[in-house]
Amino acid sequence: MYRLPPLNALRAFEAAGRHLSFTKAAEELHVTPAAISQQVRGLEDQLGISLFRRLTRALLLTDAGQAALPLLGEGFERFAAATEQMRSHEAGAPLTVSAAPSFAAKWLVQRLHRFQERHPEIGIRIDATNSLADFDRDNVDAAIRFGLGNYPGLRTDRLMDEEMCVVCGPRLLNGPHPLRLPTDLLHQTLVHVDWGPQEEPQPDWEMWLRAAGIEDVDTRKGPVFTSEILASQAAIDGYGVALVNRSIAEQDIADGRLIQPFALTLKTNFAIYLVSPERTAETAKIKAFRDWLLDEVATPIGS
Repeated sequence: MYRLPPLNALRAFEAAGRHLSFTKAAEELHVTPAAISQQVRGLEDQLGISLFRRLTRALLLTDAGQAALPLLGEGFERFAAATEQMRSHEAGAPLTVSAAPSFAAKWLVQRLHRFQERHPEIGIRIDATNSLADFDRDNVDAAIRFGLGNYPGLRTDRLMDEEMCVVCGPRLLNGPHPLRLPTDLLHQTLVHVDWGPQEEPQPDWEMWLRAAGIEDVDTRKGPVFTSEILASQAAIDGYGVALVNRSIAEQDIADGRLIQPFALTLKTNFAIYLVSPERTAETAKIKAFRDWLLDEVATPIGS
């Protein structure tokens, strides 16, 4: 272990020794001359030596002070170099973002090339998981989460509100029971999503049908998937009609793989958030990703 005097006292002495002035040292370190004088006096008392000769109109180094000053200057230069090395190492590390697999696959990945075009210097790693990120343990920089926004101790940026919409593959608009009106759902297979534990229940088929004024559809029937990706794919393949989050379906709708046959949507209390630890939220790569995301969600799809 190094038994060193307080770092602030050493900085005060080194600055005062370079300038031979407490006033100029105070300006450099953004403190008062009295604070510099007090730090130096405390250092001298701790070491049991004098470092300066305090004359009426001048400040001179003693022999001990003159001998120590170059070594201290070199030491602070090495501190600065070590700090810059740490910063450059961090800057070169990839940005790791945790996101739910459904959002990552259906929204994020399709847009990610635009982030790389804007910031080719930032590598990116997507950790697709439904588990909540432990930022320190999992070495995650930021997370995109679907919820109510209750993330104590984290910087939270609301990206977009969510709503549930009905989607199906184009083939269901034709055939023996074409999907034209909500009552036509009586002849269709309902595809369900099992959301698992949530902060509060997600809207489901029963709620959508009630809002549409439809009472005779049996919502207990139909396949259940634990992933919106699978539910969306089942709809694309013509297996049935799915009720999914708009953010998951919007690109497939834009590309014609999915159709939204009815305008009725269900608002939810959930939204999509970018969360990151407060202590690192303003680092360059996280800020760059946040700014890009906010620009992206404000850009109409297809632009």
